[in-house]
Amino acid sequence: MAKKGTGTLSILINIAIWLTGVLVSLAVGFGMVNGVLNIPYISPIVPVAGWIVVILTLTSVVLAIIDKVR
Repeated sequence: MAKKGTGTLSILINIAIWLTGVLVSLAVGFGMVNGVLNIPYISPIVPVAGWIVVILTLTSVVLAIIDKVR
């Protein structure tokens, strides 16, 4: 019996899900930075939180690529 999650289709689905998560995170982060996405009651720190989201997302992408290469 084959292992679950090791087929080509499973790998492609995992990549699509991961890429979607990265794009959504970047969209939300840049929306917060540009003021398009606002969160009531914490408005003064929304751009800072947006930059944190963007930086952490990009860092996780780089770390995931390094992990796959090693």
